[in-house]
Amino acid sequence: MNMKDENETEFPGSIEDVLEDAARNLQKHPVTGHSIARMSDGGGELVPLQLEERRLIHREESVRRQSDAFREIRTRLLGIAGQQNFVTLVVSVSPRSGGSFVARNLAAAFAFDEAKTSLLIDCNLRYPSQHKALGVEPAAGGLIDFLEQPTLGIEPVLYRTGIARLRLIPAGKARENSGEYFSSFRMSTMLDSLRCRYPDRYLFLDGPAIKGSPDARILSDLADFVVVVAGYGRDTPAAIGQAVTNFDPEKMAGVVFNHMP
Repeated sequence: MNMKDENETEFPGSIEDVLEDAARNLQKHPVTGHSIARMSDGGGELVPLQLEERRLIHREESVRRQSDAFREIRTRLLGIAGQQNFVTLVVSVSPRSGGSFVARNLAAAFAFDEAKTSLLIDCNLRYPSQHKALGVEPAAGGLIDFLEQPTLGIEPVLYRTGIARLRLIPAGKARENSGEYFSSFRMSTMLDSLRCRYPDRYLFLDGPAIKGSPDARILSDLADFVVVVAGYGRDTPAAIGQAVTNFDPEKMAGVVFNHMP
């Protein structure tokens, strides 16, 4: 899929998947078929209508085009990584370009594979959104609580999402100054532990927008790959090109052009 204008700049190594009105279609299309099987960990699973209300892809025909777009990104990431599991940072060029939407659905696409598990971590500490989008009540806190309390284990802040094999670590309490948390030893050891404990687990960091914050660059040091989300018709080629320069070229998996915030 490609809806770029003829004058738009090509970026080397870009994923170049345009998520064509994905969020809008997830809400408009009627639900067909049956719900997916129950979660293997014993929690109740959301049915397709509930997933669409949360702007999430699923296996049914009503959102086939959107699901296929995220599966294609999944396939390309797996092709780059080989047999190893990995940590992917998903960040938008500017606010409201849809970085959190892409991170959430990319994590869901990995969870579609019954041989894999997926963990989404909300690292947008100023404007956390994943717990609301997924309908999760973070009663035991989230990432900030874990990082601030050395005696707190990781299990209490791992929440079921209603999607089989997909868990969420919400951000927790909002924080203005978040860079110090991301550069902490506890943050890096947490990610290493979460990835190494289960070789079939893939981690997705939903980071803040690149524009106006150094946090995305700091988080990229903790990731194996970086996916940059550009708002289609919102972010200019110059802004996208500048955003990409913030990251190690070896980690840049590509640019996703997204229509909806």
